[in-house]
Amino acid sequence: LPGVQDTAKAKDILGRTATLEVRMVDEGTEARSAEMGSGPVPFGSEKYLDRNGQAVIVKKQVVLTGENLTDAQPGFDGQTQEPTVNLTLDAKGSRIFRDITRENVGKRMAIVLFEKGKGEVVTAPVIRAEIGGGRVQISGRMTTMEANDTSLLLRAGSLAAPMEIIEEYTIGPSLGEDNIQRGIQSVVWGFVAISIFMCVYYMLFGVISSIALSVNVLMLLAILSMLQATLTLPGIAAMALALGVAIDSNVLINERIREELRAGVAPQAAIHAGYERAWTTILDSNVTTLIAGLALLAFGSGPVRGFAVVHCIGILTSMFSAVFFSRGLVNLWYGRKKKLKSVSIGQVWKPEGSDARPVVTKNP
Repeated sequence: LPGVQDTAKAKDILGRTATLEVRMVDEGTEARSAEMGSGPVPFGSEKYLDRNGQAVIVKKQVVLTGENLTDAQPGFDGQTQEPTVNLTLDAKGSRIFRDITRENVGKRMAIVLFEKGKGEVVTAPVIRAEIGGGRVQISGRMTTMEANDTSLLLRAGSLAAPMEIIEEYTIGPSLGEDNIQRGIQSVVWGFVAISIFMCVYYMLFGVISSIALSVNVLMLLAILSMLQATLTLPGIAAMALALGVAIDSNVLINERIREELRAGVAPQAAIHAGYERAWTTILDSNVTTLIAGLALLAFGSGPVRGFAVVHCIGILTSMFSAVFFSRGLVNLWYGRKKKLKSVSIGQVWKPEGSDARPVVTKNP
């Protein structure tokens, strides 16, 4: 229960049951008499009290239940600044809620909260127009504490079975912060190790690959920031994996260029052919990896989805940085030279038995 520091309160909330039902208000003549206490409750309807203690007659037919609820968060009304509970419905619930509100414009709809078998009408507003999008706001003279407890109860769902506390722990934020810091340090040191290896093995092309890798990380962080995503441990793990995927594309390109140089192709033509021939392989490998990431995103939940989001974004950014951005840097460095005799891509040797000397020097 994130944000709940009082263990006694946490156990109290877990031991309670809370379900939400959306029903239409019975606005017939008999129902109005029952609300005033001068008549019986009509057949097919039930009587509940609202937060002010006033009776509300609602129909027994349930329009929507808490099973269609995906999230519940406390908030404030934009106009009155009163505490509210903001609900998010799933696809089925959104469709039902849209149809019901479209067909009952001008009528009242009651949101009933059941806790320990006792129902309470939280709010019973008049439907002014069709409500789509799957977002519903509950308001009705509740305090900030009541809004927090109500949203927490609805997120936790209904616990019909009795609960027995076997063991309990209180974990502070310092543990999670320490894990996050260690994860970030792992990514940073992994980046440094990869950059050193690439610079030593591929020389100038390794430097260009390292610059492209840093651009990939910056793009990934920028997109996550635009999406207002929270960086978690699974996300950091996916970021570390994205480094390996991105640098793998640069390795393929560099080795393709080496193969062309080994075959005696001119340096300019070798660079062009290396990028062109490596592109197909890079595209195939990244698409297959992206399919796996989309499968995790579609069928996973919680931390798995967080990993999948960063993983998929990292694949897309790595394709851009490793292929297009690095090629731009290579063209910027070597494209302006009319007669290019060599490129700095490490030692490229002819096969044994060939009478040719190394075709590439270490100087750009």
